[in-house]
Amino acid sequence: MIALGSDCLVFRMQSGESVPLSAGMVTVELLGDTATLFDSEFVSQAADAVFYYFKHDLKRQSVTVGEFTLALEKVLRGFKLAEEKENRVVLADLGKLAIESGDGCELFFFPRLRDELRAHLKGSRKILQFRGLRRCVKRLTGAQRWSPRCQTLNDRIVEYLRNCLSAEAGKADCTLMVE
Repeated sequence: MIALGSDCLVFRMQSGESVPLSAGMVTVELLGDTATLFDSEFVSQAADAVFYYFKHDLKRQSVTVGEFTLALEKVLRGFKLAEEKENRVVLADLGKLAIESGDGCELFFFPRLRDELRAHLKGSRKILQFRGLRRCVKRLTGAQRWSPRCQTLNDRIVEYLRNCLSAEAGKADCTLMVE
């Protein structure tokens, strides 16, 4: 019997045939929509990573084509979901809105906040993330340290965003995050 190369895995085909392949010899063809999502270099690197996983992490000498394909599909799906999630999140900076509204100008801040929310709801975004709430509150109150007045304004802003979202979003499935 011939010894298997240290950089090879035996791929067991559905036909019962076993073929020793190195990571560089594994070729992957993507069909349908998947082919347009990833470039060939990316898929090649993902296949190399899956190969390494079976060979070194699991210390396997052989693998079925189905197992390899399933693992590669899981890796690529993970990258696709990460990309979708990234595209679904819209960020808004509350601190910037407070600066644009002027020092201590809650009167101008709340209408600007509602306009910002409306603008982001027009897209197909599913997660609206408003950041910088603490900085925003301190700017609007003119406070250096957090105080009960700051907490009150903090709660008003969050409640205002919730009310605006429920009024503006209609039947849109949307998540609001305020931090």
